[in-house]
Amino acid sequence: MRKLILLSSAAAILVTGAVAAQAGSLGRPCTSAAQSQWLSIEALQSKVEAQGYKVQKAKLKNACGELYALDKNGGRVELFVDPTNGNIVGQL
Repeated sequence: MRKLILLSSAAAILVTGAVAAQAGSLGRPCTSAAQSQWLSIEALQSKVEAQGYKVQKAKLKNACGELYALDKNGGRVELFVDPTNGNIVGQL
């Protein structure tokens, strides 16, 4: 019985870690386009701000724009943006 509890606990920890790692990077690229076709980080930020967000930090990671922002209600959000066109493809 003790082994079963230990194995169940270990499995739960591994699954939680995998989900957290995937959520932090959207788990996939936002585009397969060449980097030469991407917009600048400043252009991505402008496109997101035009939609009512207030961007606090922005970076490009794994073929995705990751923007940390405040939504219209002041809530914190992490936005995943297609770097070729500025479209929001995911949000945490």
